[in-house]
Amino acid sequence: MAQVEPTLAEQVAKVPTEPGCYLWKDASGTVIYVGKAKNLRARMRQYVTLSDEREKIPFMMQVVKGFDYVVVGSEHEALVLERELIAQHHPYYNVDYKDDKSYPYIAVTESDVYPAIKYTREKHRKGTRYFGPYTDAHAARETIDILRKVVPICIGTCAEWKRSKRYLDGHPDDAAVANIVLAKRGRPCFDYHVGRGPGVCCGAVSTVDYARNVSQVERFLAGNRSGVIDELEEQMREAAAELDFERAARFKRRLEVLEGLDDRQQVIISAGASVDVVGFYREETISCACVFSVREGRVVRTNEFVLNKGLDVSEEELAEGFVKRYFDETADIPAEVDLAQELADAEVLGEWLTAKRERICRVHRPQRGEKKALLEMAQKNARHALMRYMVRTGYADDRTNQALMELESALALDAPPLRIECFDISTLHGRFTVASMVVFTNGRPDKGQYRRFKVRAELDEANDFLSMEEVLGRRYSPERMADERFGARPDLLVVDGGKPQLTAAMNQLEALGLDIPVCGLAKSDEEVFVPWDETPVVLPSGSASLYLIKQVRDESHRFAITFHRELRDKAMTVSVLDEIAGVGPKRKKAIMRHFGSMKKLRAASPQEIAEVKGVPEAVAEEIWQTLRAVEADAAQVAEAAGE
Repeated sequence: MAQVEPTLAEQVAKVPTEPGCYLWKDASGTVIYVGKAKNLRARMRQYVTLSDEREKIPFMMQVVKGFDYVVVGSEHEALVLERELIAQHHPYYNVDYKDDKSYPYIAVTESDVYPAIKYTREKHRKGTRYFGPYTDAHAARETIDILRKVVPICIGTCAEWKRSKRYLDGHPDDAAVANIVLAKRGRPCFDYHVGRGPGVCCGAVSTVDYARNVSQVERFLAGNRSGVIDELEEQMREAAAELDFERAARFKRRLEVLEGLDDRQQVIISAGASVDVVGFYREETISCACVFSVREGRVVRTNEFVLNKGLDVSEEELAEGFVKRYFDETADIPAEVDLAQELADAEVLGEWLTAKRERICRVHRPQRGEKKALLEMAQKNARHALMRYMVRTGYADDRTNQALMELESALALDAPPLRIECFDISTLHGRFTVASMVVFTNGRPDKGQYRRFKVRAELDEANDFLSMEEVLGRRYSPERMADERFGARPDLLVVDGGKPQLTAAMNQLEALGLDIPVCGLAKSDEEVFVPWDETPVVLPSGSASLYLIKQVRDESHRFAITFHRELRDKAMTVSVLDEIAGVGPKRKKAIMRHFGSMKKLRAASPQEIAEVKGVPEAVAEEIWQTLRAVEADAAQVAEAAGE
């Protein structure tokens, strides 16, 4: 008798309850997701029982056919291992850089007798310290150029430095007297002649003095600019005291370079702060992270990274995934990492960063003040960076074309729906009932074609079906279909709701003798209902088609709500002044002329209202009190409407 293979749930039930990492695999054995857990069995059970609320999980688990797991000693060890496994397997469902390219770094070759600075995209090598990553190659090269004006250090591209390195690597016993040996064997390079190089190639600097230069360079790159300035000032004073005015002048010129740099990088938060501020902006399936590296109160570096996940994952998952990836690759760990998201694993991430930094580092969510303002600036920059990426790569056009093709296939249309119309009803218990019609042409909002309808039917309570029938009857009547202002016949009609709303729309179209493809989109499960099947169509989570049809539905809802509020607010405020004792036509006219609008009047204080000529203080107080009461009523109405 053949042995039945245990199900995933049965296999997960035998997983230990210790900390570790889990690797979900597809049918081919490819790792598609890597995660960590304090309790492996409990965390993995959330996946197989679909109790994890993330949208991607049901779709991912349809692909999962097996798993591996690795047990470790603590949650901190699990986090470190998770990063290693993600770097090894590059799982599809984990947050990662969009293009997975290598980013530039500034490197100092610490293992050499005379370390050099260089611009590189190489993988991390033992014996080399890396600063970055930089997303702007020009900024990285400019930093090296400025730094070499401040502190003489060899650059890795110098032919004479390479020659000296080859000799010292082949004769390690000469390292102790390297400058004496090189003075006999070497010849000065161009940089030494112009004061940019320290003279390693010709033995002009000892290993001790050169090591001090290297230390200054590394502290500068790590953001400790004030310490470098203090040391240069001390060296300048020592040279002046020894009457070596030429050397003192060289130190003065280097300090002037740093002063010029400080003029370009103004203090934006409290002096001494060492913070990385990370802002995010998300689109459908991509997003951008903007990192402001603040050292000693100044933004010393700004980097932007496009990520392979967007609205298809939660903000917390996106932020946590990026923090792990970014700080796994940089040696420049700050004292604080500021995010707009509250991370469940913030404490564990802080312990991991503290271990890497060898000093305290915490993950923080600023609530107010200068750090909050800087975080909002980072988010704004992330948005602009993502927009630039989308324009540069044609992402938006490709995504839109893909969405239209997917809708054609999923909804069994004759052609891609180049013109989509969507309707939504907004009402408050039958009062102020309105409908919106939004139009998407070639997958983009066509706001010139938007229309608003006041529902004429007398309703004692909300009746979306009757309202929808009336609006569709008016929109698709022969007169409106022939009216050029309403545009062409749609390729797809979308109604907000499930099967009942879809049936109402189909009945109205049938009564008008129109054959227009129609579907309904339910809010709860994002299911698409179609006339030709009782089972709703489920568009894949994160797909271009689902994002487009949700965008159409949400835009119609927004447009309807806006119109509904306009009517409601106007009805509540248009006659307020007429109802106040002591305000006649003359005073009403004077008040409106003074303030210009009801909005400004509502924002005014009793004293400001009393400044209107002919309005006594008692009347001004009565106007103010009445407006407050109207605002309270409006708030109750909005709450009842679920807004």
